[in-house]
Amino acid sequence: MSAATRPEPHPAVIAPVKLAHLVFRTRRYEAMVQWYSTVLNATTVYSDGMLTFLTYDDEHHRVAFVNLPELADLDPAAAGVDHVAFTYASLPDLLQTYERLRSEGIEPVWCINHGPTTSMYYRDPDGTRVELQIDNFPTSAELHAWFQSGEFARNPVGVEFDAEILAQMFHDGVSLEKLLQQGVTEAQ
Repeated sequence: MSAATRPEPHPAVIAPVKLAHLVFRTRRYEAMVQWYSTVLNATTVYSDGMLTFLTYDDEHHRVAFVNLPELADLDPAAAGVDHVAFTYASLPDLLQTYERLRSEGIEPVWCINHGPTTSMYYRDPDGTRVELQIDNFPTSAELHAWFQSGEFARNPVGVEFDAEILAQMFHDGVSLEKLLQQGVTEAQ
């Protein structure tokens, strides 16, 4: 490439365009591969017994696992990643996933409407928390206005909910707008 055809460097700081994938070192290799395949409805792109790549979209792999049976368990009190989160397109998609996972014996350990998101947290076989969530605001402008309103500052964690009640309310025809409100626990 000649100097005449080389693009000029961008003057601003450049950020990544996306988070590509997560890689887990695990001694529970088969259980982890099965769990993430089930939870994310992912397909195996590559597996050789030592390394497995999974994807659920057009990325070549989103989650990978390295089989290291000699590893010790992580100390839950040690510094490290608290959780990883995956966003669904809509509340119906999240609730359908909740019901599918429940039928497979995979139950959330914590359900909370954070305000910006409605979230269901699960634990993988190694104990890592995995958040399945939806965005509660249709636009970033509405989300930013909500943050500026002081609502988040008043309760930065959110309001817990019962996933089974939320799913039943959805099936009973309660509006999505109502279901996304913090503190909804029963049809009113």
